[in-house]
Amino acid sequence: MEDLKKFLINEVLLFESDTLPADTEKRLQEIRRERTSKPVIFISSGTAGLIAGAGKTFQAAQAFIGDNEPGAEIVKVGCSGPANFEPFVCIQLPGKNKLFFRNITEDKVDTLLNGVFHNDINKDDLVGQQGGRGFELWPGIQFMDEISFFARQRRVVLNNCGCYDPESVEEYIARGGYKSYVKTIRHYTYEEVCNIIEQSGLRGRSGGGYPTGLKWKQALNTGSSSRFLICNAKESDPGAFTDRLMLESDPHRLIEGIAIAAYAIGASTAIIFFRRGSEHAYKRLKRAIESARDYGLIGHNIMSSGFNLDIIIRKEPGAFVCGEETALVSTLEGRRGMPQLKPPYPTTSGLYGKPTVINNVETLMNVPLIMQNGPEWFNSLGTEKSPGTKVFAVAGKGRMSGVVEVEMGTTVREILDDIADGIKEGKELKAVQLGGASGSFITGDSLDIPVDYDAMKEKGIGMGAGGFIIIDETTCMVDLVRHLMEFMHTESCGKCIPCREGTGRMLEILESVIRKP
Repeated sequence: MEDLKKFLINEVLLFESDTLPADTEKRLQEIRRERTSKPVIFISSGTAGLIAGAGKTFQAAQAFIGDNEPGAEIVKVGCSGPANFEPFVCIQLPGKNKLFFRNITEDKVDTLLNGVFHNDINKDDLVGQQGGRGFELWPGIQFMDEISFFARQRRVVLNNCGCYDPESVEEYIARGGYKSYVKTIRHYTYEEVCNIIEQSGLRGRSGGGYPTGLKWKQALNTGSSSRFLICNAKESDPGAFTDRLMLESDPHRLIEGIAIAAYAIGASTAIIFFRRGSEHAYKRLKRAIESARDYGLIGHNIMSSGFNLDIIIRKEPGAFVCGEETALVSTLEGRRGMPQLKPPYPTTSGLYGKPTVINNVETLMNVPLIMQNGPEWFNSLGTEKSPGTKVFAVAGKGRMSGVVEVEMGTTVREILDDIADGIKEGKELKAVQLGGASGSFITGDSLDIPVDYDAMKEKGIGMGAGGFIIIDETTCMVDLVRHLMEFMHTESCGKCIPCREGTGRMLEILESVIRKP
């Protein structure tokens, strides 16, 4: 392992050219398992997969391999998004395209593996194949990007999810990870990094859509002896689970984004404000931080750049209101989590009165990609004023559910009809809810509105952090609103009268309506 570590640091991360030597690239292909001389079984092991039985699927695969194919390898990977397909299994034979199979519970494992290893494919659970240069095609099997769930997506932030072992820093580096970070801290000034992010047009993905580069500059230009970078990974909206998937499936990209952002604002301490209860994601993120530290990517004088960084995970106390940035800061300071009047904004006076930048998970996941590909590349995606992509957690009454990523400008109707594949059981749509408990219900012609911060703001619709809940004709909207109002009333911090008293009164009115015969 030490030889591999030295190779990845010296021959990859510290290699100045973007074009690697042929022998280096060949070895990276082996680490990525693009060149393999033995069968490899990839088992999705995110929360959705584990709930569906992926743990038992893994054990059954281990038992089969031990008895029948001892040379084969089994790899736990992250979740690629489609919750309906869990447990989701991918199999790659040497020299051939990957095959993907859905709903592979433990009782199906022996039949599946025995068939694939003998080139006898059972197509009942087959989803498709994914090709690569120089690999042999499986005849008569569709490609994954032709499936409706994936065809309409533009996977940029999620492109690693479900493709590698998220606990392996070696695999992440072999896939190009941390290269942008090392290049940034060795060759760019703070101001240059802020300018690149500002030129890209990246906007905060937590709902408000505030320009990320501008936020960073405000903190950088505020005189102070120290600054803080906070990643808001609380994701407290009901029905939202995008952050959890990204943390479980690609934690190293988040760490890289955090590290670049911290460098850009001159911060030596970064804090991940973590959602309590997401233990699987917490363990993976913690291991990822430990392995990044072991590789010298976190700590003192990182890669001889003179940059120091420590990353700390802090679990939130469990209150919905603590997701608001000033309440978040109050919590980290040991005070009650209550929103504060602004200004001052955290960028000028945040944690312990120091300039503090607070970005959410999805925002920071975009940063390494922008530094790698340039601001012009990011500007080429999406719309003029909302470039890039947006990740949504599609849930509710759609035929398909899971985490999806679409280019900005995609309409709500396209997500509903093309990716979610319409409504279950032939029911009629009643509404789509965006933005969580305090978000908006979209119906009728409003479904044609594009995923764009300004277009939605003009219509009074909040995009939110990523919740996309499909509601059909069987749902009583009054009962649903009562449920949401109960949530808002329970989670109110009680500081302001309109929220403390108003939500309670509205809840009383809604309950009286429901109780009436």
